[in-house]
Amino acid sequence: MIRGNTKASMFFFVVYFVAFLAFSLPSVLTADQTADMEQDYLLGVGDVLEIQVWKEPDLSRTVKVRLDGKISLPLAGDVQAAGKTPSELEKFLEKKISELVTEPAVSVILAENRSRRYYIVGQVGQPGEFPIEFPLTILQAIARSGGFQEWAKKEEIKVVRREGGKEEFINFDYDAFVKGKNLQQNIIIAPGDTVIVP
Repeated sequence: MIRGNTKASMFFFVVYFVAFLAFSLPSVLTADQTADMEQDYLLGVGDVLEIQVWKEPDLSRTVKVRLDGKISLPLAGDVQAAGKTPSELEKFLEKKISELVTEPAVSVILAENRSRRYYIVGQVGQPGEFPIEFPLTILQAIARSGGFQEWAKKEEIKVVRREGGKEEFINFDYDAFVKGKNLQQNIIIAPGDTVIVP
């Protein structure tokens, strides 16, 4: 009887986990949705940008946002990039080089997202560093890392978040969540967060 219950519980868990993966992870984005997200994206330190100036190959290049938040380009010099969206940076660069280039058309493409990342450590299938490419909850971050290992303490998960120069610990009880308790604890991951699964 006990074995039967164990098998039933395992079957329920597998069905639940498959359903969770199917419905909780974001669907594949269309090209238009991806473009919209890139235009709303705030550039940050470490991001790699492809700057294209139409009919000006000498001014077009791939650059990395430095620790001071700036990039360096011919004619434009040092330009603040961190904190701007790609479209805001495009307009700024067009205005900056318009003194030397007639009606410049600038495109800023996010080649590599390196500023918006989170980390997950502990008892998961694939711990490590991951880019934030879309809004992501704690559960989705764990699923993305291959789920829990056998001995994970699911009720003691913590998110370490640094705000205002101080570290804050946010608790997440997976067991309570799947029972429908404290649903608000499944928060959105922020850049720089570290998820700890003991």
